[in-house]
Amino acid sequence: MRLTDLRPVIGILKKLGVGAGLALLLAACSQTTGTPSQPSPPPIDPALQAMYGEVQDGEEIIPAVDVSKMDPRNVRQVVNYRTSYAPGTIVVDPYARFLYLVMEDDKAMRYGVGVAKAGLEFEGEGDIKRKARWPGWVPTPNMIAREPDRYGPLAQGLPGGIDNPLGARALYLYQGGKDTLYRIHGTNEAWSIGQSVSSGCIRLLNQDIIDLHARVPEGSKMVVLTAEESGKGEF
Repeated sequence: MRLTDLRPVIGILKKLGVGAGLALLLAACSQTTGTPSQPSPPPIDPALQAMYGEVQDGEEIIPAVDVSKMDPRNVRQVVNYRTSYAPGTIVVDPYARFLYLVMEDDKAMRYGVGVAKAGLEFEGEGDIKRKARWPGWVPTPNMIAREPDRYGPLAQGLPGGIDNPLGARALYLYQGGKDTLYRIHGTNEAWSIGQSVSSGCIRLLNQDIIDLHARVPEGSKMVVLTAEESGKGEF
């Protein structure tokens, strides 16, 4: 209500000597015209900020992740996880969009991942026979045939670096000594974690793939779950 709308009422109250009522009326008017204060955003855990902060990795600088926009379920964390696989095994659940590194005592380190179509095309077990830092990338013949204008110029490959789609690290899955073309790799596209994405296999934030790469030696076992197995193990 505007003050000009109250002038007739204020005049009557003055004639009647109703000072208290006049004061209350003016107070109510001032309250209705005020702007409500906005609640302050919750503070961000410094440990979380440090986990996903800017990283100088060789000559490359990995940008910090805006952790205020991260879904808490996608933050790297230790969870309760019961499985028959030995500690050190990587378990990929592409349907729940999580990757687990099995630990002792029914625990696992869980990472949020983005999953592309290629990440759903392999199921079963294999071994990590190759690890790479700032890997180069070459589009497959199928990719070039499907989108020649986009991938044709990259047929000779793209050197590793911050703009490479494989990110800061990559783990390569082999089965029976043969490369399955299944990759676990990094990304700067934080929005894609926990989502269905357009390219790649299994992507983690660059900060997370660096962590996983350091924990997993070559020769480690890796398991990719089926849709029927998805969501089992964590408790």
